[in-house]
Amino acid sequence: MAKKSSTVFTGADAEVLEPSHAANSSDASSGGSQKETRETRFAFFTDTVGNHLVHPTQSLSTVTRSPLSPLLYANTATSADQLYFSRVEVPDPFIAFAAGSRRITVQRALEFGRVTKAGTFDEVLSQEEWLARAEQRWPDRKVGVAEVIAELARAHGVKGFRVPDDFPAGLFVKLGELGVKLQLANGELFPEREIKTAAEAAAIREGNRLCAGGYAVAEQILRGAAIRGRSLLHEGRPLTSERLRFAIESAILAEGGNAGGSTIVAGGDQACDPHNRGSGPLRPHQLIIIDIFPRVTKTGYFGDMTRTFLRGQPTDAQRKLVAAVRAAQLAALKEIRAGINGRTVHQRVVATFDAAGFVTQPTPQGSVGFFHGTGHGLGLAVHEMPRMSATVSMALKKGTVVTVEPGLYYPGVGGCRFEDVVQVTDRAPKMLSRYPYNWEL
Repeated sequence: MAKKSSTVFTGADAEVLEPSHAANSSDASSGGSQKETRETRFAFFTDTVGNHLVHPTQSLSTVTRSPLSPLLYANTATSADQLYFSRVEVPDPFIAFAAGSRRITVQRALEFGRVTKAGTFDEVLSQEEWLARAEQRWPDRKVGVAEVIAELARAHGVKGFRVPDDFPAGLFVKLGELGVKLQLANGELFPEREIKTAAEAAAIREGNRLCAGGYAVAEQILRGAAIRGRSLLHEGRPLTSERLRFAIESAILAEGGNAGGSTIVAGGDQACDPHNRGSGPLRPHQLIIIDIFPRVTKTGYFGDMTRTFLRGQPTDAQRKLVAAVRAAQLAALKEIRAGINGRTVHQRVVATFDAAGFVTQPTPQGSVGFFHGTGHGLGLAVHEMPRMSATVSMALKKGTVVTVEPGLYYPGVGGCRFEDVVQVTDRAPKMLSRYPYNWEL
């Protein structure tokens, strides 16, 4: 693996840049240095973070959007809602709910002490004790999670629960049979997740700092790769998507992130399928899309950036394609501000591509051109609200964090995508990601 650049993995607070300086500015002021307090339904977020856990205080807001309390049964690795509500990592599904202004969880003996010490719940209950209580109430029934929840609701005077749309179906049915009132969120369980505090924005910047470190490693390897006919050689062996992905993700892991083997390193026609992870040898003179979206281990927040590279000599068609994608991204950045509809931002990207002569159309082998959304929300999930696309009409709110990732894909020419992350303001968006756009290596 190539040696990591010492200039990439710097402090926790990446620069906050205006769009016009995103690629080259080196003297922008640092963001996220002041503490911000925001009251949500469940917590006050007060910490600015680098590589430290973002967690709420014990106090809960009295602001309510529904008369029913939230109920979750999930683990924190796969449920962003559970991590948002609980602010402590637990690898197996567990019960967490609100009763009035109190946040309560049920934990088995294995996790009880650790979750109690974390101090993020008002009350941590013993799973073993509440199973025993459920067995006393239903002596002729095989008790499980549903019976424990029903007993908890009765004991805490909770009249019913609001649950996420991905709540386990079997558990939903069993709770209904036990007389527990449930209401699907029919959307976001915690709509306040869409607006990011300074602490959350700093956690996302940290994720993008990890991305930038991955790109430094990838660029160094690609620049040093020897061109031998149709092969790129690194350390005497063909450079493959798998080898470059391993180098990128190893660098991220060493700095406190986890990309989970999902990094996209796709060259040539593979890059024309936006979610193709890429496999096999990387070729000289072909466009290579690298899309990195790691999770920061200590906070759970994601970064998400994409850059395109080419080792060798590009064609005029490739140069025109890359220039159009970068122009479209800049056009989108100029549009983004609080109150604008995400669909309008997307339409500006489409208009930029149309003006440059790039047609989007279906073919028997798949679509060509620009056939995905311009961006999505980012936070404890890599894809969350809001959206900027042709199919969703949604106004961007001040404080939301979104990706901006136009792309063009034409087999035979190649694929190109540039992706950055911004926080929406009343004026120009704050850049939460930074890495150069130099693609000819």
